[in-house]
Amino acid sequence: MELLENFNLKNFNTFHVSAHARYFVNVPDLACLRDALTFARARGLPFMLIGQGSNILFRQDYPGLIIEMNIRGRKLVGENDTHWHVKASCGENWHAFVQWCLENSYYGLENLSLIPGTVGAAPVQNIGAYGVEMKDVMLSLEALEIATGELVTFSNADCGFGYRHSVFKGDKRDQYIIYSVTFALHKQAVVNIGYASLAKALEGTPDPDITPELVGRTVTEIRRSKLPSPSRLGNAGSFFWNPVVSREQFDSLRLEHPGIVGYPDGDEVKLAAAWLIEQAGWKGFREGDVGVHSEHALVLVNHGHATGAELVDLSERIQQSVVEKFGIRLTPEVRII
Repeated sequence: MELLENFNLKNFNTFHVSAHARYFVNVPDLACLRDALTFARARGLPFMLIGQGSNILFRQDYPGLIIEMNIRGRKLVGENDTHWHVKASCGENWHAFVQWCLENSYYGLENLSLIPGTVGAAPVQNIGAYGVEMKDVMLSLEALEIATGELVTFSNADCGFGYRHSVFKGDKRDQYIIYSVTFALHKQAVVNIGYASLAKALEGTPDPDITPELVGRTVTEIRRSKLPSPSRLGNAGSFFWNPVVSREQFDSLRLEHPGIVGYPDGDEVKLAAAWLIEQAGWKGFREGDVGVHSEHALVLVNHGHATGAELVDLSERIQQSVVEKFGIRLTPEVRII
């Protein structure tokens, strides 16, 4: 295990903000992960896992151990009449894994194309896009119990999935580290194009031509057209969750703001946070090197040398203005450290 000290994390977070970790270690296997946890525990250090740093914002230096999860591997592990069972290790790049599944005719992940991050991070917040969520495709996962160092299996039901939520963000937070995930993927081509923007993009395409591969390419094109690549402009995608309100509250908001955008979600309505932010006047805003993307108001950006503290300050100003205009408090989706 090679420990690095006073390590700059600028290239390990997609905002590309400069912050230093007291210690940093790259973990390629389970044994190294256990050694890293032992090191942190013996010295009373806090520790934090990162995959590709796509959902975090460092507003200050980190006083403990940063563990880069780089455990790789993907393989077919089983099947039934309708599904392939495919296992991927936590350090696998998510989009690369989706592409590999499509290449091997393992179907079901194509709507989740181009989501940044790693396989291990995907179940934590039940990632979702274009009408598909993690809960729809995951069979089970293995997680390392931090207290014992033992691997524990969680079924789909055990994970308590909700909107961008799981037990790993709830009552089991900081107790487990996801090691591998097993997916149940269709043997036959089954497409899900019910999401409005996806359906519109494929409008006019004959049904026989709408394959999972085409859906994956279309989702990738849509996401690239809406979201800036972190390699060119520091960002972490959507900064805030879409808030959920009661139908009564939505109806009241619609009386005052007739154009408000919301989507039915059971007995509630999910509001479009991007619309709220845009109406509050922030779309395309820039101050120094911090700003809001000109094409997507949910995306906060680092134009070059912004600090994490500056980005957090901008996010708090946006939250306050949305409260003042709509009475709705936005919650960051990005983890602020």
